[in-house]
Parts: sequence; structure tokens; C-alpha cells
Amino acid sequence: MTGHNPFRYFKTSPEIIRLAVMMYVSFPLSLRNVEDLLHERGIDICHETVCYWWGRFGPLFVGELRKKRTQPFHSYSNWKWHLDEVIVKIIGETHYLWRAVDHEGDVLEAYVSKRRDRKAAMVFLKKLMKRYGRPRKIVTDKLRSYRAAMKTIENAEIQEVGRWKNNRCENSHLPFQQRGQAMLQFRRRCCLQKFASIHASAHNHFNLERHLANREKFKLQRNAARAQWQQLSAV
Repeated sequence: MTGHNPFRYFKTSPEIIRLAVMMYVSFPLSLRNVEDLLHERGIDICHETVCYWWGRFGPLFVGELRKKRTQPFHSYSNWKWHLDEVIVKIIGETHYLWRAVDHEGDVLEAYVSKRRDRKAAMVFLKKLMKRYGRPRKIVTDKLRSYRAAMKTIENAEIQEVGRWKNNRCENSHLPFQQRGQAMLQFRRRCCLQKFASIHASAHNHFNLERHLANREKFKLQRNAARAQWQQLSAV
């Protein structure tokens, strides 16, 4: 970014703000856990400050990450998408978190709705295709809303349904569910949507698939990811 410093009116250094946001978004820590960890490093802040920082700078950071990841068009492959939804409670009320991942496990989109009917599935699919285009295959579970929505937008011929074919998307819910337990669930729908989007982009950035690389390559990729995070919003 040029010409505008988002940290201009903050007394705390940008390095500390980036560290606090990364710890809160990337790891299953509560606000008070982050406060205690920063206190061990000699940084005295309140947990409410951490909450304000991730709400203020989280969308800004992940917006830059998305731009850098989508500049090479092959970064997001449209070969195959996996779609799935999971139940999330907001003050006792049932909501549904829709998630789409590609064949490599990167989270493409997260969307929150009160229902999982044809209308909600169609909104989710249109939001996906507006950003990434049309895929070759879409793998889903047996929820009828997917079939009805794809017939409406004339995509029914590329849908695949299988018992174990959608494990990649179902496993992608696990990091977010662990994160939600540390936060003691959510209080508002807009907060859930905001955090789900931020968490997905941060997870893509720091998910290095260490099982596919040796130790030396993993260390290089981890250092590169950390260095890129430290350069976010630098003027």
C-alpha cells in the first residue's frame, strides 16, 4: 500500500499489531490467551485491545494476502471444488457455515446463512463463481439444495456426489471448529461471517502442507510466510 499508513494514529508498533492479529487468527487462542502470551514478551496490553486490532486490521491484512495469491491466475485452480456446510450456533440459534475448498485444500470462500435451502446454496455458488469463474467439477454431499441450485444456474452436469469424495472439504472445517471452541462460540452473525473469512485467508497463508515436503523446504516456506505477513500494510 502506498500513500496511506493504517497505523498512523496508533502508538503501538505495527510489528506488535501484526503479531497479535496473527496469534489470535491463526492459533486456537482466546483474547486473554493472546494477552498473556504478549505479556510474557514484555508487551502490556488489554484483551479488548486485541479484539479491536483483529477487527480493524484483520480484513486489511487478508485483503492484501488475497491480492498477492490471486495475481498468478493458476494459484486458484478451477479444476475441482469441494462444497460442504456445517452447523454453527449463535446464541442458541442454528446457522449454517458454507465452505468451498479447491483440490489442493485451499479455502476459497466461507458464507454464513440462516437456512440451507436452494436460495442459500445459489447465493453461495454465485458468490464463488463471481470471484473465481466456472470450475470443471463440483463435489458435494447429498444435500438436495446443491442440485436444485445448480439446475437453476445450469451447472448440474458438473456436480459429483459420493460418500467419501467430499472428505477434503469436511476436514477443512476442523481448524475453524477448534478456533470457535476457544472463542466460546459467536454472538452475532456478522462477526461469524467476518471471522470465517479472515480465518480462511490466514489458514491458506500459513498452511504449508508439511507432510508433502522435507524439513528444509518446510522451514524455508515457513520463514517466507512469516516474512510476507510482516510486510503487510507496510508503507
